[in-house]
Amino acid sequence: MKCIAVKTSARVCGMAALGMMTGQCWAFDLTIDTGQRGVGPIELAALLTLITLAPAILIMLTSFTRIVIVLSLLRQALGLQQTPPNMVISGLAMFLTALVMAPTWQRIQASALEPYMAGRMTPEVAIQTAEVPLRDFMLHQTRPADLAMARQLMTKSNAVVTDSDVRRLPFYALVPAFISSELTSAFRVGFLIYLPFLVIDLVTSAVLMALGMFMLPPATISIPLKLLIFTLASGWPLLLGNLAASFA
Repeated sequence: MKCIAVKTSARVCGMAALGMMTGQCWAFDLTIDTGQRGVGPIELAALLTLITLAPAILIMLTSFTRIVIVLSLLRQALGLQQTPPNMVISGLAMFLTALVMAPTWQRIQASALEPYMAGRMTPEVAIQTAEVPLRDFMLHQTRPADLAMARQLMTKSNAVVTDSDVRRLPFYALVPAFISSELTSAFRVGFLIYLPFLVIDLVTSAVLMALGMFMLPPATISIPLKLLIFTLASGWPLLLGNLAASFA
């Protein structure tokens, strides 16, 4: 009975999460047969745990990881510690993630969420159907080397990984490969962002040393220069546009 209650809670949380991701909301009646007994402490704890972890799980399965890391690295490259604030960076990353993931959410809504809400699909089938568009997105963004790593770790062998093996990867093996690939992509973009600002720092330091202004911190001059150049180059539209295009 406890196992059934936990599985039911997971299915309810999954379908509720899909509803939030697609931007739709329905009112529906939920009836759970608990076998003449109330929800016990274990079932309630499992449900609360799933609700608590749902946002983190959704974040790790989307483009949010790459976007928020790139924006954080940009802030560090500019030499700004708390500007933009963490809340602004997280909010911008969330809305850009919603824009990038919109085609995937629309597929999930059309193929799984709407049939489930209409009563034409069971929770198990709906979750399996919703997994397909999300899996396609993750596979498209994951590097072959990361997929091979996940496959080899799962099978504990060094055999060559084929395309058919990749398609059969279970979700728990695909997620680490996807996250690893997203971190790699974010760090590569961050390196490219750092380069021009590093040149500005070096030039500023060299000029101040040549002028004998050893007591003046280079950041006092370099940060305004970075902000000026970044703004004149339309840095925000350029960065956000290329970030979104990198998921195409």
